Amino acid sequence: MNTPLPAGAAATPKVRACLNCGEALLPMAGGQPPRHCPACGQETHVRPPKLGEFLQQFGGAYFATEGALWRTLKLLLLKPGELTAQYLAGRRKHYVLPLRLYLSISLVVLLLFRISATVSLESPDAVQLGQGEIRNGSLNIGLGRAGLKDGVFYCDNLPGWVCKRVQRRIDVKPEAFAQVVRDVGKNFVANLGAAMFVLLPSFALWLKWVYFPRRLHYTEHLVFALHVHALWFLVFGLTLPPFEWLQLLLLAVPIYTLLAMKRVYGGRWWALCLRAGLVSTLYGITLAFAMVAVGLWSFLF
Repeated sequence: MNTPLPAGAAATPKVRACLNCGEALLPMAGGQPPRHCPACGQETHVRPPKLGEFLQQFGGAYFATEGALWRTLKLLLLKPGELTAQYLAGRRKHYVLPLRLYLSISLVVLLLFRISATVSLESPDAVQLGQGEIRNGSLNIGLGRAGLKDGVFYCDNLPGWVCKRVQRRIDVKPEAFAQVVRDVGKNFVANLGAAMFVLLPSFALWLKWVYFPRRLHYTEHLVFALHVHALWFLVFGLTLPPFEWLQLLLLAVPIYTLLAMKRVYGGRWWALCLRAGLVSTLYGITLAFAMVAVGLWSFLF
């Protein structure tokens, strides 16, 4: 038998739990639950967001929250190396973290590049038809090239196994060579993102090597690499529109990188330039191998 409540007594409010962490949500004055969980901070009234709210949440998280992105970009663009110096000094709360910044910028720029990219060939008529069959076609792969000239296959400056595979693809289905040539550029751009996961760590590795007497951790060099690569992608993205004068922005890349190294690593200018020259040479060699590998993969697989 249920015991009747004393006169004037109210029923005990039902205790709810946070949907995120399970913390009990004790009622506040008036019997209402708190608006936010006292343990994890999530809102207690959770419902599917409307489209406008969803877009607002997205923009708030990535573009407007405390101005973190804009503050980060301003520091990255106007003060070379300062963003890395702030991070290594422990001042990280008000800036976008290095890996997130790099990924966000690189993904957007690569997407724009992929949309605007066209196949880079020797001429607009790189594939020519003669009497119903392909007579002339060329394809650049790194420092080498392969294709057809007057209906005869040729292959220059490429390993023998690569030449054989290219010739096999042409011989089996010569009419598909034109489409292969058109698709290489698209595949090359699609594989650039994967190549950067090799190039960026190698850049940090060369920095670790030239600054070995400093006894800095590899991850400290990696933070610097993430920031300068983010800047490089930004500059590259600005040069995508078809205006020749925008190409002048590329001249600022080596100057910016040198100033950033000076801010982060210090030292005398002659020693800094020597180290920067070594890193540039090693990185250039790594870049060349990576681009050849991407070109081969784009065509052969």
